[in-house]
Amino acid sequence: MSTSTQTGSGTPPERYPEPTEANIRELVYAFYDRVRADALLGPVFDAVLEGRWDTHLPKMCAFWGSLVLGDKRYRGNVQQAHQPLEGVEPRHFSRWLHLFLDIVCERYEPAAAVRFMEPALRIAQSLQLNRFGWDYVIPAEQQALLARIAPRRHPADAPPNAEAPGEPSRPAEPFPAKSVGRCAPGSDADGGE
Repeated sequence: MSTSTQTGSGTPPERYPEPTEANIRELVYAFYDRVRADALLGPVFDAVLEGRWDTHLPKMCAFWGSLVLGDKRYRGNVQQAHQPLEGVEPRHFSRWLHLFLDIVCERYEPAAAVRFMEPALRIAQSLQLNRFGWDYVIPAEQQALLARIAPRRHPADAPPNAEAPGEPSRPAEPFPAKSVGRCAPGSDADGGE
């Protein structure tokens, strides 16, 4: 049974210009519908949340409301909540990010979507560092996802282009911050063009 609020076509009726408590709830429920249907993530989430989805989803609404709206209703420790998950690999994080960022982009105008993307990327990176250590290899699919959504910004102390003759130009970093971890061999996900 689907828990998302959608039009008959299966897509949201509009892209929201601003997050609200109501559309965050729609986002969370629609996102977890996709997670549960996903061949990679569904079994992991169902194994942990079986019989507890009705309590987990409101908690996720409060979590995203706290991050995006600043309403501070969420009380919990993200690192601690994700520690007992056995068998989770970097590819699970990549898939979660892919599903989440896609649904955010479908449902929100770009300026509003960024309000979800920044914390999602920071949290994913933090969870990955905690779980896999500083030397984990960022999966190629996650590098590609970051490159797709990440506008480039130049470090404050580096000229962004050839406008400063004689000064070496440093590569642009992805938004919101450069990923920590090693890139897969042969990738160009270090922020370089």
